[in-house]
Amino acid sequence: MTYQPRPISEQVVVITGASQGIGRETALLLARKGASIVAAARNDMALDTLVSEIRRSGGQAESVVADVAAFEAVEAIADRAIERFGRIDGWVNNAAVSVYARVDGLSADEIERVVQVNLLGQIYGSKVAAKRMQASGRGAIVNVGSALSERAVPLQSVYVATKHGIAGFTEALRLELMETAPGIAVVLILPSSINTPLFDFARSKLGVMPMPVPPVYEPRVVAESIAYALEHGGRDIVVGGWGKLLILGQRLSSSLLDRYMVQGRRLEMQQRTGRPDDPRDNLFEPSTGPGSTRGEFGKGAKPVSVYTHELELHPMRKRALTLVAALAAFVLLRKVAT
Repeated sequence: MTYQPRPISEQVVVITGASQGIGRETALLLARKGASIVAAARNDMALDTLVSEIRRSGGQAESVVADVAAFEAVEAIADRAIERFGRIDGWVNNAAVSVYARVDGLSADEIERVVQVNLLGQIYGSKVAAKRMQASGRGAIVNVGSALSERAVPLQSVYVATKHGIAGFTEALRLELMETAPGIAVVLILPSSINTPLFDFARSKLGVMPMPVPPVYEPRVVAESIAYALEHGGRDIVVGGWGKLLILGQRLSSSLLDRYMVQGRRLEMQQRTGRPDDPRDNLFEPSTGPGSTRGEFGKGAKPVSVYTHELELHPMRKRALTLVAALAAFVLLRKVAT
């Protein structure tokens, strides 16, 4: 048996980290397509506004206030979904936090918290989802990693470590379910830099507010890729051509990419705004406010990714052009690193 999903309009989908950014945008997009949504996060106000917006548009949605760092809380999300809608067809592991600092500036508590939310939260969600889906033998588990799942950048060491971990865990889970439950798809989403509120709520020890490494894409681009994964399955989906170039650069010559990143402190400076740090963050406490899909970096943000739409979602085309893109990335790296 291979992945045989229900149409999106008939799916019940759980989304963690649904109060802001990618999670919120995905919930709204899927609801417009007719899916029933179970939205989970720590920010109860943002969940309330999300559910209200979906219901006003005629959709179905439930919210669960939960911290994915606790296994019991993740199980409660699944229990609520089954109680309200009778089953779970899709589960999107999206919740994440971040700390911008050098390794020697991180406390043990900060390190543990990022790992608990970003990595353990996705492991817990996948375990709980797989258990509930095995009753019907079908479903889709979608884990949101990052282009940083394959290539590190400075100032986000623990975040990068969790994203690498998510990639490895996703691959292992996919292999296990191929043997025991082949009707359950396990898909890894690898976004480029995205204009979300994560940067408003990330803890910063830089003295200034952090920012995504340009170029930046809008959350809708990721949400559309998640919707595709829920409807078609798949393996890995890179969102944004610049993320793909980063990954190709790492595979072709990691040493050249190292030189490019540290030259003139390029990657460090690209993650700093000129604004003083805002002391609020959502590392240990929930984000505040009614929730938003977009962050403060919309000027120049790309509303679509031609690369993702035309290649990542069409595997045959992607394979045909991979060599060309790889060569282009290699030439570009050599040029900027010399």
